[in-house]
Amino acid sequence: MMALNRCASLLRRRSCSLLRRRAAAAPAPSSGSSGVTLGFTPIPDTSLFVPVAVKSNGDGAVGAELTKPLEKGELLKVLNKFYKRKEMQKLAADQGFDARLFHQAFVSFRKFVLEMNALDADLHIILSDICNGAGHVDDIFPYFMRHAKQIFPMLDCMDDLRKISDLRVPVNWYPDARAIQRKIVFHAGPTNSGKTYHAIQRYLEAKSGVYCGPLKLLAHEIFEKSNTAGVPCDLVTGEERTFVDPEGKQSSHVACTIEMCSVTTPYEVAVIDEIQMIKDPSRGWAWTRALLGLCAEEIHVCGEAAAINFITELMYTTGEEVEVHNYTRLTPFSISDKAVENLDNLEPGDCIVCFSKNDIYSVSRQIEIRGLECAVIYGSLPPGTKLAQAKKFNDPDDHCKILVATDAIGMGLNLSIRRIIFNSLVKPNVNEKGEKEMLPLSTSQALQIAGRAGRFSSVFKEGMVTTMHREDLPVLKEILSRPVDPVETAGLHPTAEQIEMFAYHLPEATLSNLLDIFVSLSQVDGLYFVCNIDDFKFLADMIQHIPLHLRSRYVFCTAPINKKQPFVSMCLFCVINWIDCTTQFSRDEPLTFDWVCRHISWPLTPPKNLKDLVHLEAAHDVLDLYLWLSYRFMDMFPDANLIREIQQELDGIIQVGVRNITRLIRATEAQAPSPAPNSKTPGPKPQSPSLRGARVSRAQTSKEEKDRTVNTSLSSRLLQEGLLTPELLQQLQKEWSKDNNYSASFRKGTATKLKKNK
Repeated sequence: MMALNRCASLLRRRSCSLLRRRAAAAPAPSSGSSGVTLGFTPIPDTSLFVPVAVKSNGDGAVGAELTKPLEKGELLKVLNKFYKRKEMQKLAADQGFDARLFHQAFVSFRKFVLEMNALDADLHIILSDICNGAGHVDDIFPYFMRHAKQIFPMLDCMDDLRKISDLRVPVNWYPDARAIQRKIVFHAGPTNSGKTYHAIQRYLEAKSGVYCGPLKLLAHEIFEKSNTAGVPCDLVTGEERTFVDPEGKQSSHVACTIEMCSVTTPYEVAVIDEIQMIKDPSRGWAWTRALLGLCAEEIHVCGEAAAINFITELMYTTGEEVEVHNYTRLTPFSISDKAVENLDNLEPGDCIVCFSKNDIYSVSRQIEIRGLECAVIYGSLPPGTKLAQAKKFNDPDDHCKILVATDAIGMGLNLSIRRIIFNSLVKPNVNEKGEKEMLPLSTSQALQIAGRAGRFSSVFKEGMVTTMHREDLPVLKEILSRPVDPVETAGLHPTAEQIEMFAYHLPEATLSNLLDIFVSLSQVDGLYFVCNIDDFKFLADMIQHIPLHLRSRYVFCTAPINKKQPFVSMCLFCVINWIDCTTQFSRDEPLTFDWVCRHISWPLTPPKNLKDLVHLEAAHDVLDLYLWLSYRFMDMFPDANLIREIQQELDGIIQVGVRNITRLIRATEAQAPSPAPNSKTPGPKPQSPSLRGARVSRAQTSKEEKDRTVNTSLSSRLLQEGLLTPELLQQLQKEWSKDNNYSASFRKGTATKLKKNK
């Protein structure tokens, strides 16, 4: 806990310092320039410098024999007099010690002198002379500086550290790509405009190619599409390697998640999907690496038109021109003049978009009360379960005609949606300080989601978008009418090699501290930014006590662990199992199939309530983690094939749970000790004939069950299981109230503003 608190404190100070430094040091590039900031030397954030322990050489007995033992009271007076000398502070500043470092170094030096049983002979003699009036207090300075540079070794190698963390010319990191003249083609357009289709057609025609996408689902879709078209294609994701050749020989084409693309393998054609994500604060570095580093004769990038100018400017730095192909939406979609207002007004092909699991559960339950069946899709579901739910919703012969989903539907799934219904226009977000905040949807996010309605390949040739609440509708219209914010910067991330070079100069620093110092000293020009490393540092602090080589520690900290899971128990389960993996690895003990089964309590059974479902999802993430590590440390994670088999079985178990999610919600409600206040949702209205056929055949749900809410049930259940304390629950309730108040005030304020504008 102390390490996490220190980490949070350091991050806050670093963020503020870094923002001030960049704001002051980033002049606007002149017309036609590359935006490189030349001659700027960043001022290090000395609050990140952690002093290391030092020891005496142990020859203090010699000093005492030549003089006499030192009297500590007199010694303290001498040291304090030295500290107050302005001349000494100025001399220290000339050698890189600001007021903070000078104070820290003095406190350490004073403790060293007063508590060390045996001081070095030269220091002992100097101090003895000063105490006896035979020397001047300024004579301490060389010995103080010797000690200061021992506890702050980074100051002696600051020039080297600045060179290592100089990120101003990332185009030079990829000599193989710079050795060829690449053709850059930008396919720009909104969702459902055919931009990716045209890029993929060129990919299929090429002798060799690589597709780089943001999601496993998208990579898998291209993998299947390519092989179906008779073009042998392999699949490479963080957790999976699938080779179509029976002997494991690599195919000429590969579909991969963007982090996994090779920047040394030559290709004829490369496709980079969703290029606007180059500005993503966490993953943007992967798009930057692919765009600058892929060795392909043709690079086809697909994405929003808002990224055209930036990508063109970025390619000036490589000497490559950008050919732009613009596309328009293949099918129209319109904004409705009426909000839905009531779940009784749902129609076949509707998709209700929520931004939290609790809302997913609540809306699903209310739909079931009305005798309707719905499919459910949210981010933490396994890919197989998402595809199964999408298939259920798309099947014209299935009774399921309604979809309840998060913004996970924005990419990677082909869905027959007629109308998108926004349940809310604010989305939870975690800022760079690690604090949760509610932010209104951006135009880009709203368009990405709204564009899923009326897709070209679906049965609905025209899409609609609206809101659940009447007061949200004018806000949505205003959001969608705004131009998309242009992409202005590309993400970068320190590599393992750079951190290893830092560690060579700072062998006593922790990985978390190395990253802090790296980011503090890093130099970037106006085209780039350093990606958020909060998650990486969080994991680094969690395993700092485990003995590991730096490279292994770095790899473990890049593992796919999401510490921002919406359920505390799910996050804790994943992190605890990850720490157990790291500990076992550090002992050189292979992590076997039996070891994993014990840790996830395999075999697992179908869920009986929501808590069970959440646990199954967390167990699936743990198996993903094992597979991810197995491709980095094959000898230590030897049972990948067995793990993949039980993961497929677990995916099927989760699918059973999600198909019966409303039953799980009812079971969770039934376990609540007391019901919540009556729901304010209006009673059901007569349904249209097309929806009557989709009614679920079961007994009428009791009035008491209808009145209970999922949030209260989950809270009570988590309290009973010991996963929440009453104090934490109270804090969560305050945050929930704050978020709801923000959402309401946001809608009210925007509606008022729109009325004034009219």
